[in-house]
Order: sequence, then structure tokens, then C-alpha cells
Amino acid sequence: MISRLSIASLITASATGLLLATAAQAQTATNPNTSSTQELHQADQAFVTDGTTAVSTQRDAARLADSRSTDRDVKAFAQKVVTDDTRITDALRAASPRGVDVPRNDPNNAALDTIKNLRGAEFDKAYITQFALAGQQKMLSAFQAEISSGRDAKLKAAATKALPTIQADYAQAQQLAQRKHLAQ
Repeated sequence: MISRLSIASLITASATGLLLATAAQAQTATNPNTSSTQELHQADQAFVTDGTTAVSTQRDAARLADSRSTDRDVKAFAQKVVTDDTRITDALRAASPRGVDVPRNDPNNAALDTIKNLRGAEFDKAYITQFALAGQQKMLSAFQAEISSGRDAKLKAAATKALPTIQADYAQAQQLAQRKHLAQ
């Protein structure tokens, strides 16, 4: 009796699961809002591409600074950038529409190659001017463009939420450049 009940329960559960899966598949096929990919407006797509490249480049340059710099101020700034930019990347991935790929690591390798072989003070100068200042400015521009021109509400909200962090990092980069007597 117990084994018949167990087999009957198993058959019923399997049939129910099959019916639910079939119903969900039919709903997806007939409802365009459940599509696994979504067309993004050009401004939003540019933000996903340019924004993630800028963030990834900044983060990877900061990781290089942690190992190649001899200056504790540069290292402290770089560590903050790694933390902030990792958080920003995660927020962008969470805000992206379903089916839109937001790369976790898509840096501008040509830009990173310009500092890979530098060390010490020479590295610090290049890192501060090319990445801490110019790179943060690129990030600011990408995020401000999304806020003003983007159409995807979640991406705009993520950009709006990240903007104060990017602005603070840029202000800190300007202070760092000033302390190291580098032109801004």
C-alpha cells in the first residue's frame, strides 16, 4: 500500500510539474514582455558598453597601482577605486535588463598597456594623470550621459546612484594630483 501511494504521488507530482512547465513555456512564447533578450535604446547600449569599459579600466589600473606604486597616497586612492568600481559594476549588472550582457571585466587594454611596465614615481605620475584624472572624467561623462539621455529606468537609477561615488573619487583624484604637483 505504501509503495503504491508513493508511486502514485510521484506520478502526480511529475505530471503537475510537466503541466506547469508547458504553461510557462506557452506564456513566454505568446507574451513579448517575457522575452529573454531586450532591445536597448542606443543611449542605454552606449552606456552599458562605455560605462563598463571605463569602470573596468579604472579598476584594473587601480589594481596595478596597488602593486607598482611606491606612494602610500596613490595606493590608498587605488584601493578605494577598486572597492568603489567593483560595487558600481555589480550595480550595473543588477540593473541591466534581462538578456543584456554587462561585462564584469572589459577594460581598455591598450590604455592599461601604457602603464604596465612602469614602476615607482614614473608609474605614479602616469597613473594619476591618465587614470585617476582622465579616467575618472571618462566615467563621469558616461554616467552623466546615461542620466540625461538614457531611457531604461533601472540603468538610469544605477547611474544616478553611482554618480556621487564617481564624483567623490574624481575630487579625491584632483586632490592627489595637486599634492603630487601634477597638472590638472
